[in-house]
Amino acid sequence: MVSLKAGSRPPWVGLGAAVWVEIAAGSAYTFPLYSPSLKSVLGFNQQQLTILGVANDIGENVGILPGIACNKFPPWALLLVGVFASFLGYGVLYLAVSQTVQSLPYWVLWIALCVATNSSAWLSTAVLVTNMRNFPLSQGTVAGLLKGYIGLSAAVYTEVYSMVLNGSASKLLLLLTLGIPITCLAMMYFIRPCTPASGEDSSEHAHFLFTQGTSLSLGIYLLTTIILKDSLSLGNTISYIFVTIMVILLMAPLAIPLKMTLFPAKHKKPSQSDLLSGDGGSTQTDPLLTPSSSAAYLGSFYESEDISEVDILLAVGEGAVKKKKKPRRGEDFKFREAVVKADFWLLWIVSFLGVGSGVTVLNNLAQIGVSLGVNDTTILLSLFSFCNFLGRLGAGVVSEYSVRSKMIPRTFWMTVTQIIMILTFLLYASALSGTLYAATALLGICYGVQFGIMIPTTSELFGLRHFGLIFNFMQLGNPVGALLFSGWLAGHVYDAEAAKQQVSSCIGPNCFRFTFLVLAGVCCLGTFLSIILTIRIRPVYQMLYAGGSFRLPPSSDN
Repeated sequence: MVSLKAGSRPPWVGLGAAVWVEIAAGSAYTFPLYSPSLKSVLGFNQQQLTILGVANDIGENVGILPGIACNKFPPWALLLVGVFASFLGYGVLYLAVSQTVQSLPYWVLWIALCVATNSSAWLSTAVLVTNMRNFPLSQGTVAGLLKGYIGLSAAVYTEVYSMVLNGSASKLLLLLTLGIPITCLAMMYFIRPCTPASGEDSSEHAHFLFTQGTSLSLGIYLLTTIILKDSLSLGNTISYIFVTIMVILLMAPLAIPLKMTLFPAKHKKPSQSDLLSGDGGSTQTDPLLTPSSSAAYLGSFYESEDISEVDILLAVGEGAVKKKKKPRRGEDFKFREAVVKADFWLLWIVSFLGVGSGVTVLNNLAQIGVSLGVNDTTILLSLFSFCNFLGRLGAGVVSEYSVRSKMIPRTFWMTVTQIIMILTFLLYASALSGTLYAATALLGICYGVQFGIMIPTTSELFGLRHFGLIFNFMQLGNPVGALLFSGWLAGHVYDAEAAKQQVSSCIGPNCFRFTFLVLAGVCCLGTFLSIILTIRIRPVYQMLYAGGSFRLPPSSDN
């Protein structure tokens, strides 16, 4: 395995760069922007378009390969694969929609969309795994923040699409083809393992609050400006000013490493007695090394190149390292050890039911809006994106507070949001006047919470050593849900109703009503299973957060 030897740079530089990579990785959320052009220019019916939506979700969420690669290769290698995938996949889609190349087979477009959105899995895995290891004591906060930005990316792309590209799907695909590689290549140098944050810096909490505050300001700004663009006739100059301000807000997290460079914190120099007692200086308090046994060092995330297998065997023989046959919940699991656990599959199924039902609405959001009389669906997509961001960010903040103060498992919030999703789907099915935007906002928040909770829960139950692979397997619930609920259910129901109306585009609440009722039932099952999971893992959180702060468990020798 490639050594992940820590560098000396502070982790905030990588976190600021990761924001831009996550925005680029959110390209899969742009499918509703160019899907109407796929349907009209290429002559697809709703069923064909829905199956393309499934390809979009499969590519975005099938991250087994990047999950394996993140423990074998440095982050820049994963980013490079993502760059090539986005350039190739979106390039083919651009050639088709712009009609530069005509009569491309349907299967070619399906594969191209899979490849294009699979870049998201490579990009997101690289930055998420690296930053969660760089901030091991703030896993929920970091996961919520980074996944919040990827949720907000749909609003960023919508802003550019409506204000700079004048609603052109072909120009948007060209932007994705060229813009994602340029952005990621520019940030590649800064995404790397660093000295893990110890939690001792008193300004760390303030830095996280600043980053969360700027991301929230960006979300509110995007939603406001997109509504203004839709409501008022804005000139090109105003539109370009709006986009420029958006870029400045995206750069705000970089202010933290800049401030740390210009105004470095002054640390008290430890005395000789402190060093002898092990109490002085940050060099003695790496959170990954807090357990007294050398097993904790050998099992840490950043392995030293100087330790050979012979040294480890000698240490075992001398009793310095005690091997465990099987890890306990909360310790580092290998994938094959995690996959046989009931908690693993309970978490997977709960996530599958929650995100699978939510992505069904996201993939069909443009058609849902049109069927209910909304011709311009960009506001719907921006609203969903903003609320998705709020859900992801809020999940990290709220669940972090609840586990530290009350030791309440994070999955409790999955239960709460799935109950809200039941009511939301019933609201969609009722098609009451004026409820479309409210239902979309609620669903966006709940959908974001499902993602924001699943990620730190996975790391807390099964450890960070093989987190990339385990987390990406958990994400398979999204494409499976898209295939079952969006591809087979929603697509068939929509086309059947359109056939009754003898039109190509279905109009009226019956286009999706049966789909919404089924999804409400799906979330009922998800609620029941998440309650069981929460009860089962309560002892794990009592162990990890006893005393109000996260404690890294002794690392099993995997």
